[in-house]
Amino acid sequence: MPVRKDGYLPLRDYALLGDCHGAALVGRDGAVDWFCPGRFDAQPACWALLDASKGATFRIAPTAPFESERAYLEGTNILCTMFTTSRGRVQVTDFLPVRSAADTREPFVDLEAPGWMVRVVEALEGQCNLDVAFEPGACEFDPEAGARLDMRLFQGGAPSAERVRSELALAEGERHAFVLAPADAEAGAPADQAEALLRSTSEFWRDWSGASRYEGPYRAAVERSALALKALTYAPTGAIVAAPTTSLPEDIGGERNWDYRYSWLRDSAFILQALGGLGYDAEAGRYCEFLGSCCVQTLPDLRILYGIDEESQIEERCLDHLDGYAGSKPVRVGNAAADQAQLDIYGEVADWALAYRALGGPIDETLRAMLEGIADHVAQVWGEADQGIWEMRGEPRHYVHGKAMAWVALDRAIRLLGEREAWGQARQEILEALISHADDGDEGGFRQTFADGGMDAALLLLPLLDLPLSDDALDRTVRGVERTLRKGDYVMRYRLEDTDDGLSGGEGAFLICSFWLVDALLCTGRADEARELFERLLDKANDVGLYAEEIDPDDQAFLGNFPQAFTHLALINSAINLDLYAKGGGGALLGTHADRTARAALSADGGVHLDRRDDASPQPPASRYADVDLKRESRK
Repeated sequence: MPVRKDGYLPLRDYALLGDCHGAALVGRDGAVDWFCPGRFDAQPACWALLDASKGATFRIAPTAPFESERAYLEGTNILCTMFTTSRGRVQVTDFLPVRSAADTREPFVDLEAPGWMVRVVEALEGQCNLDVAFEPGACEFDPEAGARLDMRLFQGGAPSAERVRSELALAEGERHAFVLAPADAEAGAPADQAEALLRSTSEFWRDWSGASRYEGPYRAAVERSALALKALTYAPTGAIVAAPTTSLPEDIGGERNWDYRYSWLRDSAFILQALGGLGYDAEAGRYCEFLGSCCVQTLPDLRILYGIDEESQIEERCLDHLDGYAGSKPVRVGNAAADQAQLDIYGEVADWALAYRALGGPIDETLRAMLEGIADHVAQVWGEADQGIWEMRGEPRHYVHGKAMAWVALDRAIRLLGEREAWGQARQEILEALISHADDGDEGGFRQTFADGGMDAALLLLPLLDLPLSDDALDRTVRGVERTLRKGDYVMRYRLEDTDDGLSGGEGAFLICSFWLVDALLCTGRADEARELFERLLDKANDVGLYAEEIDPDDQAFLGNFPQAFTHLALINSAINLDLYAKGGGGALLGTHADRTARAALSADGGVHLDRRDDASPQPPASRYADVDLKRESRK
């Protein structure tokens, strides 16, 4: 039976529900402790996840002691939890309804969702008595955000209620539906629609997951990660949130608690590689439109993150009246990192643009102006210190990863728009600066910054950027990261004793860094190690295939916001890269994200479909490696 400590379940015990608008987390004990209906950043209708004593929750579970096991219906984000007691078995099927909009040309991105939560219970064996409770909370989650939705619990044979605590007896074969929905849904009799909604939602998810072009050996894990990623997509704009939650701690009881219900520019190239590689061209196109709309707002400066409706101003506030998950304060809404200067994001956006072009997307006047603004800006400011990829809240520093991404920004702009003297000169200066620090590590290779600090897991990305650095420097850098930051299958971001990040307390290992290590091992000739590590990482997911932001290397407990889009993106891309290597050897991994994205799409079905150009002219290779023959080679 799932055990709560001081009212809180382990984060591993939650599963995600999503409708491409909002999201919910359901615990193994049948409690919905987080539910933001309609928008990921909305006032939550359930939020006991962040205050077990005062928070709202919706629980359905046997009254008697039970054991539970659960799984998603195949190819869907519909969760089935089986409760077994001494007297019988009952199944609870949970989902957020979603379907394609009527008369749309894009049935997987133009979507309708009522913002309801549906829970269907069915007694499978024996007599089952269930405790049903909806507690709307003892206070407002965020008093400054305005009144929360007036949510009601609907069920057949009973009036809707704003608060429920009752017992339901079910005999074998009986089914009963509950719907948590806004009060104004009353006229539509939500509970009466439950079975039809289950059918249409199941059909939508199965159609969507069935459209994947991935046919590699890790289909189950890739499919689950893709479904999680799709669930974290905000359909009205195409934004993809970093996570559906806020303030889940990196350090239990500590202050490292952040709001991740926004869209980060840093994820852009990784998202396009994953979506393009799997064949989800409509999602890739819609995300690109969102990204372009965001970026043009603030050029030449770029925000590192934007709101799901393209907002660029995101204030961070602390909700001091809430206890936080397991006593981890503060609970934050908003994210002050939006105002940080981070050099790498310019490279991320330019790298995304190159991948977009490789998939057939147009370099129109808006994107051209954006790339010109980015390149001009980077050419002027690349020598300045910044806060780095990890959004440090200490003093700005000269991070190697940031300088490398500044080079990427200029390089991709040159490839897409042609040579400009100032861009070429700055690109060369950055390369020379990088080469001059390529032996700074204890045994050679790069370290975190040009001037101080230890190692940094972000250095694992260097072999993937098509930087003209020596193989020896890249290999020594990867080995330096392993030597300093690797703990078994896990990789820490950096050593806290070597890095002033402006925060107190500790943190777990960031799971994305382990997948970065898989890619770095592949790119530096250690393919067998890469595949073995990847396969071990697949076992680190929870029982329904989801990953948090971080993990405690000692006890395997999840930490940080959950589930984390970046971790699932990294899993998909590592699977794609392993497949490319299996088909084409090390040469298939050379070049840029754009090259690998195009190869993955071509390898999957012989064509690339994201074509929004007015002409049908062939695309030039994204780099000199783009024409690598994807022949199957034996792995060395």
